[in-house]
Amino acid sequence: MNYLRSFIPWLVFAGVSSAGWQWGALAGLVSAVVLLLTDRAAGLSLDYRLLEYGTLVFFAALGMLAFLQPDSGLKSYGSALSMGWLALIAWVSIAVRRPFTLGIARRTAPPEVWETPLFRRINVVLTAAWALSFTLTAIAQTVVSALGWSVALSILIQIAGFILPARFTAAYPERARARFMQESGTRADIQGGLAS
Repeated sequence: MNYLRSFIPWLVFAGVSSAGWQWGALAGLVSAVVLLLTDRAAGLSLDYRLLEYGTLVFFAALGMLAFLQPDSGLKSYGSALSMGWLALIAWVSIAVRRPFTLGIARRTAPPEVWETPLFRRINVVLTAAWALSFTLTAIAQTVVSALGWSVALSILIQIAGFILPARFTAAYPERARARFMQESGTRADIQGGLAS
């Protein structure tokens, strides 16, 4: 559920945009600011918050465009733009060695694991899964918008773009930890055998 919290502004945008994309962008921006202020008030570090900062930039820019040019042709591509921006945030966060999932995972993981190679590796893999999903969803949404296909199809694609990586996120860390423990045990057995 920590992951869902981080995407609240995007979900708000999707929900409110039916009343107008400018209102969706404004609602997304307000909810992003509220979440960041809530985290700060709770004493959470604002490090590793590339997703949150990227969210603020996107909704501020989209809001300005939407209010200045409410009939812009980009209006039809709101879903594709938002998923493309999320993909960009995710890929950049990996490139700068601050996978966006680190900020989310640190909310529940004990501080003693934050700097371990396993914790970092798990978060690189998780962020890459989200990045791939966002990229494919953005491409699919662009095609749906360009061809004028149904809104229902667009909604299904959007839902799949979040559910698939969320399911992977729920399952992968435990599998990675189990594999690490198994490999560590195997190495210890080999080293113990060599020492005898």
